[in-house]
Amino acid sequence: MTRMTVGFVGLGAMGQGMAASLVRAGHRVRVWNRSPQPVAALAEQGAEAADGLPEVFAADVVVSMLASDDIVDQLLLDPALLAGATASVHMNMATVSPELTDRAEDLHREHGIGYVATPVIGRPPVAAAGELNILAAGDPALLERVEPLLAAMGRHTWNFGERPRAALIAKISVNFLLACAIEATAEACTLADANGVRPADLVELLTGTLFPGPVYGGYGPMVAERRYEPAGFRLPLGLKDVTLALSTGAAANVALPFGSVLRDTFLDALAHGDADKDWAVITDVSRRRAGLPT
Repeated sequence: MTRMTVGFVGLGAMGQGMAASLVRAGHRVRVWNRSPQPVAALAEQGAEAADGLPEVFAADVVVSMLASDDIVDQLLLDPALLAGATASVHMNMATVSPELTDRAEDLHREHGIGYVATPVIGRPPVAAAGELNILAAGDPALLERVEPLLAAMGRHTWNFGERPRAALIAKISVNFLLACAIEATAEACTLADANGVRPADLVELLTGTLFPGPVYGGYGPMVAERRYEPAGFRLPLGLKDVTLALSTGAAANVALPFGSVLRDTFLDALAHGDADKDWAVITDVSRRRAGLPT
């Protein structure tokens, strides 16, 4: 297998596990993060602490896992940074907007750097195990070049074609459906609880019959038990993804009525101080509306 020098930016809950998977696979990984603690933790596992972003962009491949368009724009789309880069390709593995993806692709091309979109499906334990599902889109030659990295971080790569934005549209659609599933589960459990049926019993029935699988099997017990910590996917990130779905829909004249309901539900939860909890905490919004304790 080809061993690469990889510059990794963004060591949040997901990025830490992803970078560690690359280290385990034998790649030389230079890590950079705005806060130093995750860098120190990765260094203990064999990664190298980069002095700054220019050193990251001097690697063979750059992998980024940053939380929002604004942060990507601020840190990684600096023309001066890209002008001095020697990396051949940048893999953006975060969920960002199709519009930012288009702009990033164009800007990287101007500076002779390939750009592919490879957002992921999975929670932090899945990332740490190197078992993510990866949605990939971009120049086929670039994707072939980074395949050893994808194989180290994921169990399967799903190809969405040659336009990087396609992978983001697919990922935004996935996260929109996930948010809908959590909301539906929360409402069903609230309905059951308000009428004397234990939510845990309802979830056991649902996951054992109609809805087996990781979504309801994973989030169902969290909803039934109102277990929102530690957060595998924080509430503000869920709101970001719902907002991305609404804006992506609006750009294509696609109405998403449930999206508007979800946005308001997420804002309600944020207004009640739940920003640091898992996005399953929207369950408490349903319970408040029904007059049940939270």
